[in-house]
Amino acid sequence: MRVVLFGPPGAGKGTQAGVLKEKLGIPHISTGDMLREAVREGTPLGQEAQGYMNRGELVPDELILRMMEERLRRPDTERGFILDGFPRTVAQAEALDALLDRLNMRLDAVIDLQVPEEELVRRLSGRLVCPGCQAIYQAQSRPPRVAGKCDACGGEVITRPDDRPEAVRNRLVVYARQTEPLIEYYRKQGLLHSVDGTIGPERVCEQIAKIIGA
Repeated sequence: MRVVLFGPPGAGKGTQAGVLKEKLGIPHISTGDMLREAVREGTPLGQEAQGYMNRGELVPDELILRMMEERLRRPDTERGFILDGFPRTVAQAEALDALLDRLNMRLDAVIDLQVPEEELVRRLSGRLVCPGCQAIYQAQSRPPRVAGKCDACGGEVITRPDDRPEAVRNRLVVYARQTEPLIEYYRKQGLLHSVDGTIGPERVCEQIAKIIGA
């Protein structure tokens, strides 16, 4: 089963990807995690990516796709994978299609998690992150046991600058501009399935399971 999880920041892609990973026994491939792993391990692609990051530049699509190809060629993807955070544009989707074609693979479904803007702002502006271990909390719905302290490592949890309300709204504008054409791209391919992301993680998971026949 090869699935793309799609949706704006705060829609719950990471949560659902984690559940699907366990349920289906297939890897969750996040471009952010993939980049961090390559940089941490000092691979040739990771070193190349770090050069862009150190200069404050976006890592080019061409380099991301080379990393993606390397990742998809690993044995653990034979039964499928869950893509999270990629593609973000029609150009990336077209390049992904070409890559999958070379690998004799095809996508089975694109799941679009739909959440209203005000709910996304509420979720993200209440998000707390531990810089040490990257654990994530939500001030209203899932706060740390001790206020201000990470349950996992005891470090101080913070609100990232890009999770402040005004920054969140800007991120959502960028997301909509980039991805509205992408929604139509996958709809035309018959792959797009929309799921209400406000009905709770368990029910969202049930809806996705029905779509993919899990």
